[in-house]
Amino acid sequence: MSTELPLPETNAPTDAPTERLDVRSLGPPKPLTETLETLATLDDDAVLVQYNDRAPQHLYPKLDDRGYAYETVETDDVTVTVIWDG
Repeated sequence: MSTELPLPETNAPTDAPTERLDVRSLGPPKPLTETLETLATLDDDAVLVQYNDRAPQHLYPKLDDRGYAYETVETDDVTVTVIWDG
């Protein structure tokens, strides 16, 4: 990603490796599938930071089913969902 986007203040581990995923330009269902595919490749201690243009409502139940913890922070420019192993 060419632009460094900020990490929001969340309860995610601060000392964990972080992977960033920008899905703002993708139409449904790509943000959901890209996020789940990326999570499957990450180490258990890694944190995924998803940048989207809206809250990923359909992603939340899938994260719950898989035991992930997550928080979403919405700003004027971007919606950031931080996901980590719960």
